[in-house]
Amino acid sequence: MRRCCLLVGLLLTYLFAPEGAAQTPARKAETQAIQNLHYREAKTQLDNGQYAAALAQLEPLAAPAARFARAADAAYLAAYAAARLGQWAEAEQLLNLLRAEYPAYPNLPDALLLQGQLSLELKDYDTAVKTLSTLPPNRLSTERDALLTSYLPQLADRPTWQRLLRRYPQNDLLARLYADCLAGPTGYFTEADRPALEVLVARLHLDPARYTPPAVALAPRARKSSYNVAVLLPLELEDPGWQTQRKNQFITDLYAGLRLAQDSLARAGHPLQLYCYDTGAATDTATFRRLLALPEMAGMDLLIGPIYKANAKLLSRFALEHQTVCVNPVSQDGDLALDNPYQYLFLPSAATQGRQAAQFAASAFGTGRPALLAFEDSKDDADFANAYQATFEALGGKVLPPRRFNPDVETSTNAAFAGLATAGAGHVVVASDARRSGPAAFAALRITAPRPALLAPASWLDNPRLDPSQLNGNATYLLQPKFYDEAGPNFRRFRQLYLGQQHLPPSLFACQGFELLLQFGSLLHQFGPGFQTSLATAGPLPGFLFQGISYPTGFRDNQIMPITKLDNLQMQVVR
Repeated sequence: MRRCCLLVGLLLTYLFAPEGAAQTPARKAETQAIQNLHYREAKTQLDNGQYAAALAQLEPLAAPAARFARAADAAYLAAYAAARLGQWAEAEQLLNLLRAEYPAYPNLPDALLLQGQLSLELKDYDTAVKTLSTLPPNRLSTERDALLTSYLPQLADRPTWQRLLRRYPQNDLLARLYADCLAGPTGYFTEADRPALEVLVARLHLDPARYTPPAVALAPRARKSSYNVAVLLPLELEDPGWQTQRKNQFITDLYAGLRLAQDSLARAGHPLQLYCYDTGAATDTATFRRLLALPEMAGMDLLIGPIYKANAKLLSRFALEHQTVCVNPVSQDGDLALDNPYQYLFLPSAATQGRQAAQFAASAFGTGRPALLAFEDSKDDADFANAYQATFEALGGKVLPPRRFNPDVETSTNAAFAGLATAGAGHVVVASDARRSGPAAFAALRITAPRPALLAPASWLDNPRLDPSQLNGNATYLLQPKFYDEAGPNFRRFRQLYLGQQHLPPSLFACQGFELLLQFGSLLHQFGPGFQTSLATAGPLPGFLFQGISYPTGFRDNQIMPITKLDNLQMQVVR
């Protein structure tokens, strides 16, 4: 302890002495000799299991200000000592210091392995798997797999498992451990998990006899000649003011599309009864709860809604309790459907969009040059960015440090797009619908020659600050989950019918409501209310206006994600 105090004292003297004194060769040599002495003593203490004493000597040596020649080694050994003492948070801080200050450390894979273990101890499974996935393929793979095999069986949370499997779809070890979890005594296996387990057994060539949990019966739902569909929308009919009506126009359009689909299904011999409930203002959860308590709600065959997130979890829980399929018409939050076999998203989740965009980029642009990713600080855009990075890196690519920004702050937006010309990226991905994002991205890319490919939201087509010519050409690709062909015969027929009823041309939300009910109303009549298993095995179903729907086993958000480009200002689907 006395020597440790002496070392700290000498370091302070060295750092805060006048400049000439601090650089004196004799003083510098004396400091280095004492540092080396304490480093050797600390290593001996580690060998003898004296972790607290070793940690006390190594921590000062690890600081960049100490200017110790072997500071990186000191940081790693200090983190190891802290870990052996069970001081996980302190060990993690030391490893973060090591990765930030000494990125060229030759034993960095050992540090990554230790950091993965720390995250597993802290039950931060997302960070643990992400960290361990960055290990070089030929380094410590046996130790990494042993860690995951030891810790992941403790994870009994289905949403976390499914999130990991979506982010690392090629990781067979994760898939096998999840299969072990489903087939083991976790207590959360449901019959809706059986198709996913069967796919894992086939993919990994597992023993079916071992991976066959007991049957869990779903409540039988008989097929009928007509079905009841509840639509829960915040129409706010009690407020007739023009401000409210204008704000809710998209909801009115969505419902008009649903009504037109009801008529189309009836003409095809597939009648259903549509019951619309006004859920009130966005934050009015009390009204929403009262609606769910109505006796007729328990007899519904399909639930559509809500619009706002404040009520989404309430309806999802109701759907699970009453075993009634619920379809959210607008949300891109994949977390809503993670742990509920009765909850579906009509649109691809933000994470699915990110994953499929990365798969497209790896195929179209290659993985030889890194990607640059900029996204705004919202949950959906963060989900997109995380899925994009994980998928692109799993496919052999590299993503430069992602740039997160606040679209409401101009300086934050400009900083996110600064330096694109010198980043060396093979392509740029932007996850932001904000009006500032598009102009900022094109301004930064304008000075880059040749310009890297750009993946951006299709909402930029409606940005008045962008000229359509800026989006035209092979170098710009648009993520367009709601794409429909305005020149196609199906849309022209739909437009004619909609004009006849509403005396207005249909909006995107009217198309969305029509497509949703046409698809899921057809499923009701084809398979009955319990259509989940049939939908999971049916493969992609073609759309009438949109590109279709697909909910393969393990997914309850739409997996069809169109990517488009403008060629001579004509929209083309490239994926």
